[in-house]
Amino acid sequence: MTRAGLGAAGSGTPEASTAGATSTLIDGTQITDHWLDVPLDHQAPLDHRAPDGERVRIYAREFIAAEAAAQGREHVESLPWLLFLQGGPGGKGTRPAKLGGWMSEAGAKFRILMLDQRGTGLSTPLTRHSLAARGDAAAQAAYMRHFRADSIVKDAEAFRRALGLASWSVLGQSFGGFATLSYLSFVPESLDRALITGGLAPLTGHADRVYRATYAKMRARNYEHFDRFPQDREILDAVFAHLRTHQVQLLDGSPLTPARFQLVGMLLGGNARADSLHYLLEEAFTGPERTELSDTFLAGVGQQLSFAANPMYAVMHESIYGQPAKLTDGRAATGWAAQRVGAEFPEFDAEGTSPLLLGEMILREHLLLDPTLKDLVEAADLLAAVEDWEPLYDPAQLRRNRVPTAAALYTDDVYVAREPSWETADLIGGISVWETSEFHHDGLGDDGARVFAELLKRT
Repeated sequence: MTRAGLGAAGSGTPEASTAGATSTLIDGTQITDHWLDVPLDHQAPLDHRAPDGERVRIYAREFIAAEAAAQGREHVESLPWLLFLQGGPGGKGTRPAKLGGWMSEAGAKFRILMLDQRGTGLSTPLTRHSLAARGDAAAQAAYMRHFRADSIVKDAEAFRRALGLASWSVLGQSFGGFATLSYLSFVPESLDRALITGGLAPLTGHADRVYRATYAKMRARNYEHFDRFPQDREILDAVFAHLRTHQVQLLDGSPLTPARFQLVGMLLGGNARADSLHYLLEEAFTGPERTELSDTFLAGVGQQLSFAANPMYAVMHESIYGQPAKLTDGRAATGWAAQRVGAEFPEFDAEGTSPLLLGEMILREHLLLDPTLKDLVEAADLLAAVEDWEPLYDPAQLRRNRVPTAAALYTDDVYVAREPSWETADLIGGISVWETSEFHHDGLGDDGARVFAELLKRT
């Protein structure tokens, strides 16, 4: 898809644009609901009567900080807008009870639009129920292809036009940073600035490269954790041994296998979350004999492993790296890359003596054993075999970039690895990179006010 093609897609008048009633958070922040009907396929005719003119509804919340609202409507109308793109895939917009962290910092200077990306939150959902209604696995996979970053950017553009804005700023966290790179690639004229945290996606190369880098980062992160908490390695070994010799079920009745249990390692993606893993393991067994896993432990593991609230994350995760063969070393299909590349790292073998924990590595088994995902495995197989992905980025345009852009790059990030991130940063014209080892992938959640302020001053 050309840059012009993406920028022009869906440029007609949206079928429906409504702003709901304004309500107030406990700290006086005003929020307004916004709804917009957009094409499922932004390349399809806008006429909803056309056979391929299906629409989806997109939801977003507008936040006006109490201090800004108190200065009157004229002041509010003078504020620039900031679009926030959440991580994922499949992450819905933040639902705060009051503004804090980066939102508090941003709210003093911007009107914030918190987008529920298509398929998430109050936007037209992408779930096992909605996908079942599409028909067979081929129809489900074809539908899911419209829920990637390129479509999210077009939805955002439809919102910008509906709000009557000539341009706005965007803040992208993790996968939201990937989408921000798509925005910079195809419609940079709509952006005043671009802020990216933990989301400098690889622009070229196969998904295998991503996982080789993140397996290496995850290996180091495991060892770092066990240096801090040596007893955790001992407890994990006992848990793995127990799972190999017993048929264990989580409290929802689904099987807990060694490979599925490895996904608790996603807790190692953040500073505070790593401590959560330590506390979880403290209560793994019912007693010192370690003969039975505790309900407390199984409840915590089940909460961590379930994708019931975000099926898109598991089913579509590798598709966020899907690009045309000319950009991926001649191989477009991702082909369950995390599972294949994992064989190159025997220390992660779930049947090994002392396996390491996984990060953002979704294996086919994880879908098969999750009761909310098992019916979507065939569709996920078809996504893994796609050979004709559209490009998500335009490297030539990014080289020409003139939009003020700043990115927080986390040195030890186990989800978006440092080395490929720097490859991307080195290509983007005019980008200012703040590399820090103080945070892991969760810098925006850990100290969002500081991260946001640092990035803003660089643009």
